[in-house]
Amino acid sequence: MASRIPVAAVLAAAVLGVTTAYAEPTGLDEIVVTAQRKQESAQTIGLALSVVSGDDLREKGVQKVNDLQNATPSLEVEPAFGSGQPQFRLRGVGFIDYTANNSSPVGVNIDEVSLPFPVQTQGQLFDISRVEVLRGPQGTLYGRNTTGGAVNFITNRPTSDLQAGITAEYGSHQAFAAEGFVSGPLGETLKARLSWAVENGGAWQRNRATGEDLGDKDKVAGRLQLEWDPTDAINLRLNVHLSKDESDAYGTQLFSNFTPTSGGPVIPADTSPYSTGWSLNPAFAQTVGISASTKPGVNNTNNGVDLTAVFNLGSVKLTSVSAYNKLVRRELGDWDATQYVESDIYFHDDVKVFSQEVRLASTGTGPLGWVGGVYYSNEKLAEDFFSDFTQRLGGSALTNYHQEGKSVGVFEQTNYQFTDQLKGVLGLRYEHEKRDLINLNTSFTGVPSLIAGGPQSRSLSNSDVSGKVGLEYQFAEHSLLYGNISRGIKSGGFTAHNTVGNPNAVDAFAPEKLTAYEIGVKSDITSTLRINASVFYYDYKDQQVLSKVFDLGSQSFIGRFVNAPKSEITGGELELQWHPVKDLDIQQYIGYKKGKYKAFIINSEGVDFNGQDLSFPKFSYGGDLNYGIGLGSLKLTTGINYSYHDKYSQLFLLGPTFTTDSYWLANASITLAPAEGKSWSAAVWARNIFNERYDLTRNFFLPFTNIAAVGEPTTVGIRVGYSF
Repeated sequence: MASRIPVAAVLAAAVLGVTTAYAEPTGLDEIVVTAQRKQESAQTIGLALSVVSGDDLREKGVQKVNDLQNATPSLEVEPAFGSGQPQFRLRGVGFIDYTANNSSPVGVNIDEVSLPFPVQTQGQLFDISRVEVLRGPQGTLYGRNTTGGAVNFITNRPTSDLQAGITAEYGSHQAFAAEGFVSGPLGETLKARLSWAVENGGAWQRNRATGEDLGDKDKVAGRLQLEWDPTDAINLRLNVHLSKDESDAYGTQLFSNFTPTSGGPVIPADTSPYSTGWSLNPAFAQTVGISASTKPGVNNTNNGVDLTAVFNLGSVKLTSVSAYNKLVRRELGDWDATQYVESDIYFHDDVKVFSQEVRLASTGTGPLGWVGGVYYSNEKLAEDFFSDFTQRLGGSALTNYHQEGKSVGVFEQTNYQFTDQLKGVLGLRYEHEKRDLINLNTSFTGVPSLIAGGPQSRSLSNSDVSGKVGLEYQFAEHSLLYGNISRGIKSGGFTAHNTVGNPNAVDAFAPEKLTAYEIGVKSDITSTLRINASVFYYDYKDQQVLSKVFDLGSQSFIGRFVNAPKSEITGGELELQWHPVKDLDIQQYIGYKKGKYKAFIINSEGVDFNGQDLSFPKFSYGGDLNYGIGLGSLKLTTGINYSYHDKYSQLFLLGPTFTTDSYWLANASITLAPAEGKSWSAAVWARNIFNERYDLTRNFFLPFTNIAAVGEPTTVGIRVGYSF
């Protein structure tokens, strides 16, 4: 099956090229981004970034942040054990953790507001203008420092004229989704935008024992933006967002035979992607405060408010971004994927984050430009992590703790235009962070604490300097060559998921540091052909790795996050956009990365993992083919988009059994709309059109329970939209 998509793509391009050989080509669209805290063309800045428009998100079936891995190179987002705790990895830089307390090396921002905990990113994507995916360390322009990169969501803003729109779609398994907005002026200086989204249905998995459905969505979200311009020099934007998610989970399934501890019949490995299993011990359900009939799923609220204030002071611009976000997470998972009570999990999290960023930027047109700022963040997290091992260990466990964190960062970036062709970039950042883990404890049925010495508390404090040096050279019109050396830092943290009795398992791990060396080129070779490419080398220090250490006191191994002293990653990306003829749009991307540990000893016996491959997929590939056909006053647009995901080997951590195979995904759509304007549209779509069977991730929980989070088979549907 792996060869079917490239052949189809080549044939489609050839056929379309022949049938439209005499059509007039059209120029490439300028892509305006705010990746460097100001509006500018993506082709004129020396950064490796991909931009996905709001319309493209819809066409590619991107409904949550995880789906972006099907739309951009070198990005993977894994669901930990199939749960709502995503694990981001960009250019191989990632962090694997199923508890909520540690930050991600890939920053996620919505309208310049950072979401420090990955679990905060699982809300609905709606009324989005574009997504900017920045590859490489970020920190000299952003409040939060990262080693892997950043994913920036930019929502549509209030408009000066009255506008409104609604889009709805209905698909397989009675899945329904709709979103809409109303935007316009409330007075001479005040305008507003109200947008909303809902999702329902879509259950596609079945309990292999009872036949009960699993996978229904039940989501609702809303956003109100008020934008006030009291004078020409002042702009204030208030954003209030609310969301509620009571959806079922995607069930995991068995990829090897399961032998129950209770002595029941063996459950064969699942051969159908539709199969899963779950059950809930009534006593455990009562302990966590849910019904015994509750399916695996979530009961989350994710609310917040932020205020962005911009003051034009003549030669400088002052920007303030104040934000408060609160997430309440209630999530039930069945990690044995059977009707037995061997490992059921329930998370009860409360997350509160306040952040304040103040920036000052130059606005002049001279050769010198700069931006600098201060960032402050205050994070509070409380997590109760319940585990039911009744049939495996004879009881249930509770791990609970509080965590508090404060960070202050001072950052600046300056650029100087030496000549019309040559520009230099210099950035610097200083930050101080302090994190406190408070009263982490694991208790078991009848045992108040499994940790020797009782509840544990730890503190971690660090101050670091990072920065960036870059050169940008415009060697021809619409062609840019750039080189950057940048250093990023990811926060340290604590291993909070342990249920072992050794207090040393709670010890902090240090921040990781990454120095990136990158060369890239951006070129509009012709008015219809754009090619961007970059290559990089990452020098990784103290990489944070889930591993094990040998404890001399207990003479045993304990699992926890550790720091690998030295590792490296090399790779690159190539992106192409081509309009060979009128109404034909071709986009392609490919990414490659490879990494190795250079110095890493994980136990007292001196086993050195120097030369061991880092665990991540090496290749990513994808693209789009869209062709429009004029039908009088109407236009029919046919499109296909596809992505390839390389195999994912976890030999270092889990062994060859848990390697996920490579897979292709392809989606297709046909859309009818007016040739001029977009007052209405009607479309039919299909996702995973070749019905590819694939695993998103593989793992285990307790010995002999091997589970996989599987991808959704083919779905089809219709979509209609209207706007004015």
